[in-house]
Amino acid sequence: MDFFVKALEILDWRMQRPTMYGWFHWMWLALTIAACVLLWRYCRNTPVERTRAAVFWTAVVVLVLELYKQINYTFGYDTGTVTVDFQWYAFPWQFCSMPMYVGFLMGIMRKGKIHDALAAFLATYAVFAGVCVLLYPSDVFISTIGINVQTMICHCSMIVIGVYLMVTGYVKLEHKTILKAIPVFAVAVGLAAIMNEIAYYSGLLETDTFNMFFISPHCEPSLPVYSLVQQVVPFPFCLIIYIAAFSLAAYLILLIAMGIQSILRSVRGHKVLALLVFMQ
Repeated sequence: MDFFVKALEILDWRMQRPTMYGWFHWMWLALTIAACVLLWRYCRNTPVERTRAAVFWTAVVVLVLELYKQINYTFGYDTGTVTVDFQWYAFPWQFCSMPMYVGFLMGIMRKGKIHDALAAFLATYAVFAGVCVLLYPSDVFISTIGINVQTMICHCSMIVIGVYLMVTGYVKLEHKTILKAIPVFAVAVGLAAIMNEIAYYSGLLETDTFNMFFISPHCEPSLPVYSLVQQVVPFPFCLIIYIAAFSLAAYLILLIAMGIQSILRSVRGHKVLALLVFMQ
C-alpha cells in the first residue's frame, strides 16, 4: 500500500498552473514548430513502412499517457485512505482523443480504403483540433506536471503527425482527401452521440458529467458558437451542422497545405531556373 500511495504522489506532482502564452505554452509552441520544420527539411523521402511505424508508435505513446491520465484522475489519497472515483467527464472519447485510436488502427491495418481514410483524418481533422488547442489551450492546463505534459504531447503530436503524413506524401494533398476523412469523423461523432444517450438513459448524468464531443442534448451547451446552434436547432440537425462545420475546418487545413506546397514548388522552380541561367 505504501508503494501504491508513493506512486500516486509521484503521478500527481504539482506545479504552478501554466498560463496561456506563458513560458510553458511558448515552449510547446516552439517545439511543435521546430518539429514540423525538421520534418519538412529531412523527412520528405521517408519510406512508407517507416511512416506507418512512426504513426503507430506515436499513438502507442499517447495511449500510455492517456492511461496515466485516467489513473491520476481516478485514484486519490486523502487522510490515509486511497480513494477511487472514475471521472466520467474525462472519458477518453473526445475529438482530441481520436488521433490515438486512429493512429493505432492505421499502424496495424493493411493499406486500403479504410487505412487511407484513417490517414486522411490524421492529416486534416486531427491537425485542426491540435492547432486549436495549441493556440488557445483554455482549460487544458492544470496544476499537475504530468497532466500538463500529457495534454501537450497529445495535442502537439496531432499537428506533427499530420504534417509528417503530408510532407512524406503518405497523404496526398488533393481535394478528394477530405472526402476520405469525413466518414471517419462521422463515425466518431456517431459513436459519441450513442454514448451520450446511454449515459442519459442509464442515469449517469444524475451524478456525473458525461458529454462526449460536447454534443449531448442532455448537457449544458458549452462549445463556442455551436452552443448557440444547440439552443435553436433540433438535435439530429445539430449533428449534421457539427459534422459539416468541422469538415469545412478540416478542409481549410488541407487547402492551406496545398497552398504551401504550391508556393514551395514555385520557389524551387525559380531557384532551378536561376541556377540554369547562372550556369549559362
